[in-house]
Amino acid sequence: MGNRKYTAEALSPWMKEDAPDRDVVLSSRVRIARNLRHLPFPMMASASQASDAMDRLLMVNESGRLNGLGEVSSIRLSELSELEKQVLVEKHLISPALANQAQHAALMLGPGEDVSLMVNEEDHLRIQCLHAGFQLKETWDTASKIDDIFEEAVDYAFDEKYGFLTSCPTNVGTGIRASVMMHLPALVITGQINRILSAVTQVGLAVRGMYGEGSEATGNLFQVSNQITLGQSEAEIIDHLHAVARQIIEHEKAARAKLMGESRLKVEDRIKRSFGILSYAAVIDAKEASQRLSDLRLGVHLGLLPGVDEGTLNELLVSIQPGYLQQAYGEALSPEQRDMTRAQMISSRLATHA
Repeated sequence: MGNRKYTAEALSPWMKEDAPDRDVVLSSRVRIARNLRHLPFPMMASASQASDAMDRLLMVNESGRLNGLGEVSSIRLSELSELEKQVLVEKHLISPALANQAQHAALMLGPGEDVSLMVNEEDHLRIQCLHAGFQLKETWDTASKIDDIFEEAVDYAFDEKYGFLTSCPTNVGTGIRASVMMHLPALVITGQINRILSAVTQVGLAVRGMYGEGSEATGNLFQVSNQITLGQSEAEIIDHLHAVARQIIEHEKAARAKLMGESRLKVEDRIKRSFGILSYAAVIDAKEASQRLSDLRLGVHLGLLPGVDEGTLNELLVSIQPGYLQQAYGEALSPEQRDMTRAQMISSRLATHA
């Protein structure tokens, strides 16, 4: 089955795990950027230098140092088709930037797909760890241990004054970017989201869409992350994001309770209309599908959609994306064909819950 096992299923094993505050937080992620000393960073490296960096980093896995994570697969990006790379992006296992690096780029992927180590993306090494739900500190612990393993095996680019050196100045210092993916439909419906997000940015955090920088916040999914990497310790960065995310979770839960207390009929109508559209639409684009699935996810957690399970909705959130849709269908599809196939896929999955 080879690399196919990582693209055949829409959900990674870690996505199926039960986790704290899963009704609001889909995932917690920590990413660490590192570079090798005495080698130009990827954007300035020659082909031989990029190849040298890749070989040195892949050797860490081949030497058995990562055995504690289970069987970690080393995959060269040149081995993957464009469609397979797109599916890995949609599953958040690689970044769009790595997918565009055809030469001398690689991926080391843990068996649970909760550990993804990207080689020669913007930096020589991007350590990415993912956990389901609100487990930011646990995710940081895993990422930190992997960072220690690499630091013992290779020589990192480090400056006594500035800390870890990175390609982008915004990552210099700790090199850490921590984030939580949050589903905030009640704050959107009650008109509180702009006030909350404005407050979040004022305390040094960033808010982006489902696929990070430059992506739109569709389906009421918001990625909240730290912006500052210099002048704070790793623990301070994690603690700050954790505290702010906790407040957002409580605001979202309070908004859901308010909706049920003051507008239950309107909310129930909205959720059931979305269920009807998703069940019977002949064509539907990814943006509308994501929004309607967001309504259903809210309905599940408010107890207004008995019989529909969260796992099905989470799986659909990934499987309706263009790359996975085409892979499941087995051939390239035009935008119109994708809209039709998407509608059929959603209708088929929801039919078992009607």
